[in-house]
Amino acid sequence: MFDFDDTIVAIASPTTPAPRGIIRISGPDALHVLSQLTVPIAADQGAYSVELDIDVGPPIGAVPTRVLVWPTNRSYTGQPSAEFHTYGSLPLLAALVETVISAGARAARPGEFTMRAFLAGRLDLTQAEAVLGVIEAEGRGSLDHALRQLAGNLSKPLEQMRAAMLDLLADVEAGLDFVDEDIEFISDQELIRRLLDLREQLDQTRTLLRQRDGGRANVTITLRGEPNAGKSHLVNCLADHHVAIVADVAGTTRDVVTVETSIGRHQVTLVDTAGIEDTAEGNELDELARKSQWQASRASRDAHLRLWCVDCTRADFQAARARLESAADDNRQGAMDIWVATKVDQASSVALPAGWLPTSSVSGEGIDDLRVVIADLIDQRDREETGSVIGTAARCRGTLEHASAATGAAIELTEHRQGHELVAMELRTAVQCLGEVTGAIYTDDILDRVFSRFCIGK
Repeated sequence: MFDFDDTIVAIASPTTPAPRGIIRISGPDALHVLSQLTVPIAADQGAYSVELDIDVGPPIGAVPTRVLVWPTNRSYTGQPSAEFHTYGSLPLLAALVETVISAGARAARPGEFTMRAFLAGRLDLTQAEAVLGVIEAEGRGSLDHALRQLAGNLSKPLEQMRAAMLDLLADVEAGLDFVDEDIEFISDQELIRRLLDLREQLDQTRTLLRQRDGGRANVTITLRGEPNAGKSHLVNCLADHHVAIVADVAGTTRDVVTVETSIGRHQVTLVDTAGIEDTAEGNELDELARKSQWQASRASRDAHLRLWCVDCTRADFQAARARLESAADDNRQGAMDIWVATKVDQASSVALPAGWLPTSSVSGEGIDDLRVVIADLIDQRDREETGSVIGTAARCRGTLEHASAATGAAIELTEHRQGHELVAMELRTAVQCLGEVTGAIYTDDILDRVFSRFCIGK
């Protein structure tokens, strides 16, 4: 489908008028093409940049351009590459592309730069799909998901599972090679234990992808705030029944308290946490308090949505608000945040910052508004999660199901002592499936399905 011996060129910036535009070049003859455009060549050094005028012919003439050059294979595509940074006028960029083509390059096809990066080992398939997700992200949620996938939050565990499968397969096949020598490389008990662990990891990954593919799952909402901020009372109010202990004494909640309920048309899990306390070195918190803080932090990291609660009757409300906003920034994992001022029924007057919701779990003031905001944010999250990154979920769903089924079959065969030859066959199937997901094993059909969705220049 693609010829990687060619040197390709394309506009890499958005095809809309802008102050700056970028043209990208990649291929084995990239340096020769640049030399035809009078760009100084320094093939024996690392990346460098030069500024010069490039003549694109009449009527435009010379174009001031900054050229960034990667003269070796240590580039995004694994080939000598360059970028031209100049004015963002589309006619000017098109003329510059034609000039580069006249110097020996050809126009790139959709996704060709990212495919070269994949084939050079710079990215795996899940990360390549995340590139498209970053480009097409329309909101913070979809961008966070794409960036995490690009950073390897999906491919790393898959590669770790595949490596563990290969190690397990090696132990099983080694035992087959020495079956007459009565040498046991791995016991059936250990084999089953490791297979069960791998199947659990596979099922967790399948659940993650099913959620990205539009599958409905409970949304976790964690309530955070300093002690006695009214979090437990708010949980009871949102759940519409008594689930958390409420008291005027600060620190009543020690362990996390969870309850499943519905908000709007969504099923959610509310998580009440211990009040935020300082666990810095030297601070005299007992062991129970430290464990409570650790559990609360973990619940915050795992949440889809967080309610940050501050008692609006406290004299230092603004200072408490600033501490909470700092804590939210320090622990940001892509969750959506809602800022809630509690106990407004006890306040004589409330001057809240923009975006804060006044609530009272006693009078019910603001509770319906809070439910509406929560439902709207979940709707937004669902829309954002069904962006380009779901291409990974759609492509991988059946393959991972096949890998999980093969792992389950290997467990059953081992339990019934059906022979390690059959176990090895199932393990090879699972290894191949995981390789297809990350691109360790691929076909032209798989590559076509992934990269045909890209635009030219990416």
